[in-house]
Amino acid sequence: MEFPHGLRALNHDEFRRFYFSQFAAQIGSWMQNVAQAWLVLQLTNSPFKLGLLATLQFSPVLLFSIVSGAVADRLPKRPLLVVTQTTLACQGLLLALLVTTGHVEYWHVAVLGLFLGFANVADQPARQSFVMELVGRADVSSAVALNSAGFNLARIIGPAIAGVVIGRFGVGPTFLVNGLGFVAVIVTLLRMKTQGRPASGPRASIFEEIAEGVRYAAGTPRLRLAIGLVFVVSLCVFNFSVYVPLLAKNVLGLGAEGFGFLMASLGVGAVGGALTVGARAVRHPSVRSMLASGVLALSMLLALGATRRIELAVPLLFFTGYWGIMLMASCNTSIQLQAPDALRGRVMSIYTWVSGGVFPIGAFIVGTISQWWGVSVAFVWNGTLGLAAVAALALWWHLRRD
Repeated sequence: MEFPHGLRALNHDEFRRFYFSQFAAQIGSWMQNVAQAWLVLQLTNSPFKLGLLATLQFSPVLLFSIVSGAVADRLPKRPLLVVTQTTLACQGLLLALLVTTGHVEYWHVAVLGLFLGFANVADQPARQSFVMELVGRADVSSAVALNSAGFNLARIIGPAIAGVVIGRFGVGPTFLVNGLGFVAVIVTLLRMKTQGRPASGPRASIFEEIAEGVRYAAGTPRLRLAIGLVFVVSLCVFNFSVYVPLLAKNVLGLGAEGFGFLMASLGVGAVGGALTVGARAVRHPSVRSMLASGVLALSMLLALGATRRIELAVPLLFFTGYWGIMLMASCNTSIQLQAPDALRGRVMSIYTWVSGGVFPIGAFIVGTISQWWGVSVAFVWNGTLGLAAVAALALWWHLRRD
């Protein structure tokens, strides 16, 4: 069976099996993401502590992702992914045990969030560069779009299920499902033939290799632009684990099921954005489309800052997800295609560092502003800051070309 153009990466058997096992695990991860945010608000009722948790969870990405990219270029990627996926499974199961036995406290959630961050910092550059080896250059744009679509389809299904489960049974079962969801990924990886072996030949020291990857990214204008846009949108837009529970509870007065519905609407838009990127015939996304997507996603934050009704919040979150993922998937594709094979792990670790590493800073800002002035002010602040930054990047690109 041949898949259509936009889904052509699924023609690769190992990628197809890896993709669907990852999708199942991502549903569990989104269930845990919703449950974890709700659990923190139940335990503390503190926007600041919710933002602090996100900061702790993503701090390892900020501190170590570039190092982990160099490691990914040195090690076989499939065994490395088996280790990281096993670690993620254990984190979810331990949190389920603490909740189910009634012993969970905020510091438990915080420490396990930090533990999760260390597992993800090793997993992400290895997984993203492994995808290229499964599908090849010709189909990487399809693979990136499919991964984004699957991630965000899980964002729809996971929160929707989690909202119902939390409302009826509490948060414990969601953590259990997340832990068990990684088993399918581990089994799939163990059955693969592709090892993702590092390039052969003499190697420099790990710090010299890191410097080489950074120099390449800094010296390639299109990479600099893509990474700059990812930085802005990651800092200002992708703080949904802080934004949305506060919007649901403190602004709209919703419960757990309403929170899950808002997260699902965000995910529907994100899936649409990812599939739009995958369906395009162009290999390299245009700079104009990337800049426009960033402007539109940030504009949605300004509108969310003014909304007080769920009827308005739902479509605004939909379009925030749509344009935000349009930008992220386009930048991911552009970065993967610009990176040489021998440098891909290191270049993708910079993408990981920017996309996930700045999240602790953004989450801390959103949590702090929301604590003192409310989440509506946080929306407006980040929307305004982001639009100014995208305008500066657009001006730099224009002047560079003249």
